[in-house]
Amino acid sequence: MKCRKCGQKAAVNMRQHKLALCEDHYLEWLPEQTERFIRKYAMFSGEDKILVAVSGGKDSLSLWDLLVRLGYKADGLYIGLGIEGQSGYSTASHGFARQFADRHGLVLHVVDVQMEYGQPIPVLAAMSQRGRGKPCAVCGLTKRHIMNRIARDMGYDVLTTGHNLDDEAAVLLGNTLSWSADFLVRQGPVLPGIAGLARKVKPLCRFYEREMAAYALLRGIDYIYEECPHAKGSTSIYFKEVLNTMENAHPGTKLNFYLRFLEARAQGLFSPRHSAMDALRPCAECGQPTTAEGLCSFCRMIERSAAEE
Repeated sequence: MKCRKCGQKAAVNMRQHKLALCEDHYLEWLPEQTERFIRKYAMFSGEDKILVAVSGGKDSLSLWDLLVRLGYKADGLYIGLGIEGQSGYSTASHGFARQFADRHGLVLHVVDVQMEYGQPIPVLAAMSQRGRGKPCAVCGLTKRHIMNRIARDMGYDVLTTGHNLDDEAAVLLGNTLSWSADFLVRQGPVLPGIAGLARKVKPLCRFYEREMAAYALLRGIDYIYEECPHAKGSTSIYFKEVLNTMENAHPGTKLNFYLRFLEARAQGLFSPRHSAMDALRPCAECGQPTTAEGLCSFCRMIERSAAEE
């Protein structure tokens, strides 16, 4: 297979795009496409102060690398979840995030959940009724709360995450199978910010996981290979496997599924009945917007865990 641009041996073959590129041209193509998507979906401008949520994995570190290469002002945020397992998952992932930041002279904010809130994620999950003690629900709630708090308190205009096309298509499939209308309305490359909630964007939403792995490899980005110990058996992984089977038979299935959804949503198919944002009020403890009276879900969880200690 030869590179479409120069005729040299291709390093990456993207069947879904009918495009093969050598190493040099791939490392030009992916940033160009990233910039195109940032502009297409009006994610942010060169004047915005950007916070990148980094986990130590290939996608978030590659996103940070791309934004810096494109000239954006981007700092990182790593959240220490206290999830270790046999591989020392959180310790290792923090190490990769710190190594990347130091190597490139970038700012990395670190928030340790146990130091901030008294318990690591597995313990908070065990004490919580949320998700029947399964860490994933508590982990998601906690990360969203911390990411928004840091973005708000430190004056960032936008929060970026490294969700790739495989992630987005799997979530979309799950939400579609259950017709989760509220989630379908909000899913997309950009979630607009409101008072107290940062704008959230996903610049990698149209890149396949394989494409991001190739970018990290060719750029020499070291990252944690292990999945979270609690991810085993999750529905999102199952949906990814289903979509991979379809993609192997029909290249471009994932991208088509996601893009057709965005088109349908833009045409009003998933228009909200009335915005839940109208009922938002500040949490009495942290001040972040919530639909609940008094405390938000996160602060109620922390209050219960403190009472049980």
